[in-house]
Amino acid sequence: MSKLDPLLGLSPYPLFHYYDEMYADARSVRPHYQHVSRMFAGMSPEELQGKQNLMQRRMMEEGITFTLYNPAQDHPMERTIPFDMVPRIIPKGEWERLEAGIVQRITALNLFIHDIYHEQNIVKDGIVPRRMILSNCYFRPEMAGLRVPGGAYVTTSGIDLIRHHDGKYYVLEDNLRTPSGFSYLFKGRSLMNQLFPELSLASSIRDVDHSLNCFLSVLRSLSPSRTRDPVIALLTPGEYNSAYYEHAFLAQQMGIHLVEGRDLVARDHKIYLKSMDGLRRVDVLYRRLDDDYIDPLAFQPDSLLGVAGLMNAYRAGNIAIANAPGTGVADDKAIYVYVPDMIRYYLKEEPMLDNVPTYLLSKAEERQYVLDHLEDMVVKETSLSGGYGMLIGSEATREEQNEFRLKILADPERYIAQPIMSLSRAPVLSESGGMTPRHIDLRAFVLMGADCKPHVIPGGLTRVAMREGSLVVNSSQGGGVKDTWVMA
Repeated sequence: MSKLDPLLGLSPYPLFHYYDEMYADARSVRPHYQHVSRMFAGMSPEELQGKQNLMQRRMMEEGITFTLYNPAQDHPMERTIPFDMVPRIIPKGEWERLEAGIVQRITALNLFIHDIYHEQNIVKDGIVPRRMILSNCYFRPEMAGLRVPGGAYVTTSGIDLIRHHDGKYYVLEDNLRTPSGFSYLFKGRSLMNQLFPELSLASSIRDVDHSLNCFLSVLRSLSPSRTRDPVIALLTPGEYNSAYYEHAFLAQQMGIHLVEGRDLVARDHKIYLKSMDGLRRVDVLYRRLDDDYIDPLAFQPDSLLGVAGLMNAYRAGNIAIANAPGTGVADDKAIYVYVPDMIRYYLKEEPMLDNVPTYLLSKAEERQYVLDHLEDMVVKETSLSGGYGMLIGSEATREEQNEFRLKILADPERYIAQPIMSLSRAPVLSESGGMTPRHIDLRAFVLMGADCKPHVIPGGLTRVAMREGSLVVNSSQGGGVKDTWVMA
């Protein structure tokens, strides 16, 4: 192992009790980081900062942005997502174990969603309480008994993982409705190849570009028309959506139509795209808006973002929707508690990946324990994502803790709690050109088509809490990203 990295200079790189992805201890670099460490150590701080500035300029020129919504500001703020140039590296064997666990998990979740909308055996057998399904705001009775193309409810998913100080990975949450971040994964790799061609060429890492072809193949496989060249459209809420860059990027890269609700029309239980040449029937709709807004006739009647009549066309089997409506019933944070039981129930296997220990605040004993240890807990609203509706006890003021205490007591079923985990850290490039540690997680993206094995995109997206000491990595809360390498 190499000596202390020269990039650290005189500033210590404190490890404390956190697992560090790059450094085994204060004086040695992990074997799979050796080449990256040497290359960065051979560059001056000025050179590194110049590359970082060039990276941000390229991102701005190409419109790689994310919109932040701050209640204290009158208008949302659009910015380039912070991209750190020091890659996160995962050894081959470690990734293979993760991949197997992720495939196991998403397979069980897909079977659970099918079961919930059909026989409900898992409820009848007392594994998951019926009330947790019926009271779930993402449960859609409209999906009961409906046949989903290829049985693929969860075409795209993002499984969030953390590594604890013991070096072990845990699943933090499952994102099964409209997971975001694909574009940052693909574009980040492209920019790294441009800025550090010598690094990419000299390192044996898994390619991610072929996953875009897999993405397109998965969408094609859902087509109910079985034509050789199905018409596929990505339904976006529009340019003011925080992830609009991603919508445009994916549509352009896959060669599919980028549409808003007003570009589509329902005729005879089919969906058509309005074009200069007339109407073209759409076979597959990859939607990037929530259930409530996709069809004003079926869900929220005042929605102007969706397509009136879409659900009728879906029920008639004339269009596929990815992800299927109603998938959110399985990524509710209270249902998350039961995923290990789902794996045992449907697959007759033991879970390969553990959940973070989770307290259901609807249970009096667990609720009281959490209230007594609120400063050591992360409390989350079960139906929200993106870092919203959350309390991190160790970072909260006494007033904020008391405010959440009252919310929990008023509506305990609305919340779950987890002990504060020691998220692993990885070095990021500081403004001075040195290394400084930041907490990270990993969003693993899974693609699932009709009657085929799930495909996990190699590496996924490493998300970074850019503020020192912060555990919040979400882009919507100011977090950044890293390129993630899987060693080949």
